[in-house]
Amino acid sequence: MCFFHTLTGWRFLHSIMSSPDLLAGMEHAQIEIIPCKICGDKSSGIHYGVITCEGCKGFFRRSQQSNATYSCPRQKNCLIDRTSRNRCQHCRLQKCLAVGMSRDAVKFGRMSKKQRDSLYAEVQKHRMQQQQRDHQQQPGEAEPLTPTYNITTNGLTELHDDLSNYIDGHTPEGSKADSAVSSFYLDIQPSPDQSGLDINGIKPEPICDYTPASGFFPYCSFTNGETSPTVSMAELEHLAQNISKSHMETCQYLREELQQITWQTFLQEEIENYQNKQREVMWQLCAVKITEAIQYVVEFAKRIDGFMELCQNDQIVLLKAGSLEVVFIRMCRAFDSQNNTVYFDGKYASPEVFKSLGCEDFISFVFEFGKSLCSMHLTEDEIALFSAFVLMSADRSWLQEKVKIEKLQQKIQLALQHVLQKNHREDGILTKLICKVSTLRALCGRHTEKLIAFKAIYPDIVRLHFPPLYKELFTSEFEPAMQIDG
Repeated sequence: MCFFHTLTGWRFLHSIMSSPDLLAGMEHAQIEIIPCKICGDKSSGIHYGVITCEGCKGFFRRSQQSNATYSCPRQKNCLIDRTSRNRCQHCRLQKCLAVGMSRDAVKFGRMSKKQRDSLYAEVQKHRMQQQQRDHQQQPGEAEPLTPTYNITTNGLTELHDDLSNYIDGHTPEGSKADSAVSSFYLDIQPSPDQSGLDINGIKPEPICDYTPASGFFPYCSFTNGETSPTVSMAELEHLAQNISKSHMETCQYLREELQQITWQTFLQEEIENYQNKQREVMWQLCAVKITEAIQYVVEFAKRIDGFMELCQNDQIVLLKAGSLEVVFIRMCRAFDSQNNTVYFDGKYASPEVFKSLGCEDFISFVFEFGKSLCSMHLTEDEIALFSAFVLMSADRSWLQEKVKIEKLQQKIQLALQHVLQKNHREDGILTKLICKVSTLRALCGRHTEKLIAFKAIYPDIVRLHFPPLYKELFTSEFEPAMQIDG
């Protein structure tokens, strides 16, 4: 008996891996939450350097084409809003110019990092305001589950209507975020698609002993002469810089920003609001937040030198098996060990916030891991390199080019060792990090168990209301398989 598997259903991950820049495609959808800077109407994007609606865009274009001269019949201080914008062309044009509209304005993609940071911070602010409005429901009022999802032309999963505020809020290039940013850092990881990959074989990896004595990582100590690379110090420096840069460009928030708002914890009333959510509503919220984090990890992987040179099958295997582990590593950036809280949905949340999920043992496990990794006080460079090391694990099942991946992981380990030495870390720190891998895999396995149990009770909720990318990664819905006797 043999099994024939096809991955034609893995369209979302295929789109992500084919997209030149996953995060870039999300920009316009995020921007549109900010109202028009001229009249306050719903915006349609950045026009002439400013976020405006279609009406104000057209008005400014016409004013520039005709070089028109307008006069104000009043005192040149007319209120310009959605209802009055057509009453005074002079004041409307002056407001356009005052907020920075210009025929010479650069496009969004060419904005400076500072401009992009500022814009994303504003997006986050509006997202949080929208979330706060959503949270202010009448007592006992049932929260509607979100409508269905679709896939946009650029390959990104798009959420309709109510939950669109939960999927946005990305800040590439390590940009700053407003203190009201909303993120879910009990994250869970992804993986793309490729014909010929045996999906049933890509289960959560078994829990293993990763201590050096176990010999589980023979290539970690470079005893495997066939694959051990010869790497110059310059090459190690370059690889470390590449991975660190990739990490910072794909982090949702700067660590400094998160550390400044650790005091912003949920009030008891807010905690009770989360606890009173229907189980399926809370699961859906977390699934959306998880999907958001997944997209960043995929982009991180794509920017690591050597990853995109792997065959697509192996890119998919590595992401499916390891991206969740990377999110748990990243979680330590958003964890406050003093208060035992993690950044979630705009504030720092204690384990009690997640009570309605019905996964108290799993949540406790996550918080314990976060506290443990946080106690190691890893720098951003160390987090980046450890994340890359975990992601490029050559022991994953179903890899086609194991030797190639072993060489890449060995180089990453050498770069990690180099950075640890340069940072004057204590002896044994690398061994401690490697020992965390078994815990990471256990966490991922526990998440899968909880999702299977939830899906058994709420199959339609998962099928109709969970993000396609999440389902594609963590359920069997997108894993078509045909059993063939012979």
